[in-house]
Amino acid sequence: MKLYNAKLWELWRKEDKSRVSMGNREKGGSFKRRFAALLCSAAFFLVSVAGCSIRETGEQEEENSFRIVTSFYPMYIMTINITNGIDSVQVDNMAGQQTGCLHDYQLQSRDMQNLQKADAFVINGAGMESFMDKVFQQLPDLPVITASEGIPLLCAEEGHSHDEEEEHDHAEEEMNPHVWVSITNAAAEVRTIARGLAEADPEHAQEYLENAEIYRAKLFSLRDEMHRALDGVSDKRIITFHEAFPYFAEEFDLEIVKVINREPDSQPSAKELADTIRLIQETDVKAVFAEPQYSESAANIVAAESGANMYFLDPATTGENDPDAYLRAMEQNLETLKLALVQGG
Repeated sequence: MKLYNAKLWELWRKEDKSRVSMGNREKGGSFKRRFAALLCSAAFFLVSVAGCSIRETGEQEEENSFRIVTSFYPMYIMTINITNGIDSVQVDNMAGQQTGCLHDYQLQSRDMQNLQKADAFVINGAGMESFMDKVFQQLPDLPVITASEGIPLLCAEEGHSHDEEEEHDHAEEEMNPHVWVSITNAAAEVRTIARGLAEADPEHAQEYLENAEIYRAKLFSLRDEMHRALDGVSDKRIITFHEAFPYFAEEFDLEIVKVINREPDSQPSAKELADTIRLIQETDVKAVFAEPQYSESAANIVAAESGANMYFLDPATTGENDPDAYLRAMEQNLETLKLALVQGG
């Protein structure tokens, strides 16, 4: 402050004495503005220094965290349950909310950059992530946790998720990858992910395993509730518009009479629609199920022309980034099935 006062005195001494009354006020105002600017500069410098320190600390904390990347939404929901309450663990969902099932998802450069920083990559497997060859080639040291490992797979019907003329290098691409839609399989995937993370990050192994069992208990409780509501239903025949539900149907003894459109992002032909309408009329199937992630226009046509009712079943491939999102999706599926099959409405 003494330095500022000395400079102020210098400025005042240089003023013309004939301008003491008015000139000094004008000069004083100018000085006050310069003085305020000087103080602002000093304050900005201090804030900048502090900000650098904060950023460096934040970057250091991020570097010290265990980074997990999940391939898409179902894997993300499982993983945030497994990592619940562990502050130094970060979970990123690669595909985000921009897709339902991955199927033909193409890796972006930002995806590879994100994976380069990851300590573990959680995938569903069973052919769902068709881009994994590229990941293995470019990031051979990245720990990959395949959640579906050990789960008996159902065969995908002809024409499921790939062009029939496309050559396949892996037998697993011929299997149905939608294992998580079964609650029992989802619980198995949760345990596999937890064990994989415990191996990759031993420091938090116990927390991963304990969180996994807590979540699995919730899954089993809901599964039992669904069995109590659906096991006594006599007519469980349904028609779906995407081959996402065979594991779900197997778990609750539903009969999928026909899968109209195996590729969810394409539209069935007029012949397919006509054949489906005729099938419903011949078999008296009561319920046609679309998915909330995709257009229901074809399902509406089939329902209107056949007399069947149209409903939504959710394979839980999109939703809120909330630990209970999968549970809520399955609870809603239960209510839908009760309405469609039990109440007949």
